[in-house]
Amino acid sequence: MQRNAFETMLGAFVLVIAIGFVFFFQKTVEIGSTSGYELNARFTSIEGIDRGTDVRVSGVKVGTITDYYLDKETYSAIVKMNINNGVELPYDTAAVITSESLLGGKFLALEPGGDMDMLKPGDMIEYTQSTPSIEKLLGQAIYSLSNNSDDDSQKQEATDTSDDE
Repeated sequence: MQRNAFETMLGAFVLVIAIGFVFFFQKTVEIGSTSGYELNARFTSIEGIDRGTDVRVSGVKVGTITDYYLDKETYSAIVKMNINNGVELPYDTAAVITSESLLGGKFLALEPGGDMDMLKPGDMIEYTQSTPSIEKLLGQAIYSLSNNSDDDSQKQEATDTSDDE
């Protein structure tokens, strides 16, 4: 009988800890009802971002990416984001996918413009820019380095032949 009481108490303790973790996780990740308004943006590539990615203005988090999908007519990626209430953005705001660091993740940076009209819930941000992947940047760097070395060798050959004359 004493063993059953101990097992019951231990089970109740584990359940209380599990429920505590669920509440902690919910507060930390900000799951649940969100207050704010939705904006959309069209990108040629959204590589590196996902649902839950931060939306920032001047480095300050002002929202979260809630969803994305492929536009079947234009083959563009449409990103839906929830912007916090109280954050008003001009109509000519630009959305840029930016890296946090060389090895870090990416976030969506909003760069407000100077328009007097403000974006309304459900509006599409017209000015967007995707960042190239690290693979593309490395490929371009290697290609340009190989072209520079080819140019240098051609210049050296031209100098050598002109010296012989």
